[in-house]
Amino acid sequence: MTKQLEGKIAIVTGGSQGIGRAIAECMADAGAKVIVGDKQPMESSRLHWHLLDVTDENSVKKFVEHTINKYGRLSILVNNAGIMPNSSLTEQSVEEWDQVMAVNLRGPFLMAKHAVPAMNTTRSPVIINIGSIEGISGNPNHSAYMASKAGVHGLTTSMAIDLGPKGIRVNAIAPGWINTELNQGYLEGLSDQKTAQKELGKLHPIGHIGEPSDIGDTAVWLASTQSRFVTGQVIRVEGGRMSQLSLPSIFNREH
Repeated sequence: MTKQLEGKIAIVTGGSQGIGRAIAECMADAGAKVIVGDKQPMESSRLHWHLLDVTDENSVKKFVEHTINKYGRLSILVNNAGIMPNSSLTEQSVEEWDQVMAVNLRGPFLMAKHAVPAMNTTRSPVIINIGSIEGISGNPNHSAYMASKAGVHGLTTSMAIDLGPKGIRVNAIAPGWINTELNQGYLEGLSDQKTAQKELGKLHPIGHIGEPSDIGDTAVWLASTQSRFVTGQVIRVEGGRMSQLSLPSIFNREH
């Protein structure tokens, strides 16, 4: 296996499960030492976990200090921590809206603010923000989530401009429907899971939904020198879903 990230020190926020855990595992496979920052503890023989609340600046500062004290440097920052409530615009509370913005948007800002000074001393540093295709298009009852992820995409562009002269590349990944615990729980709440799975597959020209490792592999590429001329981009990893215009199901039956 090629060790594209050999000798790199990587932080992955929200990495105890789902997409974040896959990113952490893939980066470890590629040779990086990975520190997972999360409020939820995790067990792993090769990933180092440390408590982190991305909405709390003191917590962020202590987490970055812990990383530098333990490893001496920081090469890669992956801002993955996020939440996605399901509330209509008129029923959503101000507190819920503020919490989504705090986790999904303030979190990446705070992490970058305190990580960048440490990254300035390393070779080819990289920041990867996890956005969403819902920062580009969307689904019902996701106003706060969509707004926050659109903000993440905008923040990515701004960071790429401001940090490029420091030698720091910044990109975002916009995942589509990924087979995570969260999405599995959503499907389990439906009356006909088999049909739902089939219909989900049809939304993607590639014929199936994504796996967390699809995002992890993309993150490894973005963190490696193979993408050394890529910055300020939002990379959609969504099986072609946004390239295909939907039609009523009867059209599919008639052709």
